[in-house]
Amino acid sequence: MKIKSVSLCQIAGAILFIGVLQWFMAVLAAETLFPGYSIQANDLSDLASKLSPIQPPAMLFNAATFIFGLLSLISAILIYLSGQGRLFSALFGLSGIFAMGVGIFPGDSGSIHGLVALGWFAAAPISAIISARIVKGPLAWFSVAIGLFSLIVLFFAFSAGMDSPFRFFGRGGEERMLVFPVVMWMTAFAGYLMGSCKIDR
Repeated sequence: MKIKSVSLCQIAGAILFIGVLQWFMAVLAAETLFPGYSIQANDLSDLASKLSPIQPPAMLFNAATFIFGLLSLISAILIYLSGQGRLFSALFGLSGIFAMGVGIFPGDSGSIHGLVALGWFAAAPISAIISARIVKGPLAWFSVAIGLFSLIVLFFAFSAGMDSPFRFFGRGGEERMLVFPVVMWMTAFAGYLMGSCKIDR
């Protein structure tokens, strides 16, 4: 992967890693603080509520998800400015905007929450697939596999509903089958950016 500015590339990776890490830690904390929360029965967005928030889980999830999206967007902009992966940067930046929307519009905000969540569910896995054009080695193959897997989960969730094979893990488990692989890919991609950039001489 040839990126003209090592500093931009590494900063993009570091920013993305911070975004993912703080989101994972905040979700873990919110799940443990939410009374009766079940990772099988509850969606991630159930951690946050606009009308009758359970605190501090709602604040943690909303803030962490907004920051997650913002740092993803900043990382995408830096990758774009580095001169590589313009299509990837656009899609990944869009996924960041959708994630910010999830943080702004919690699960009980009505249809707008569903729209921004669906936007992230689609844009983030597609970004993983497109990233195979700008990374080398095993990560390229893993990126495609992870993106396709998440899209398959998304397809069954909408087309099959309760008959989705992933509903075996519960509603919350099905959503995590979609979200967590992509977030783990983002962690690997961040590491790639921080450690594999070369100066284009």
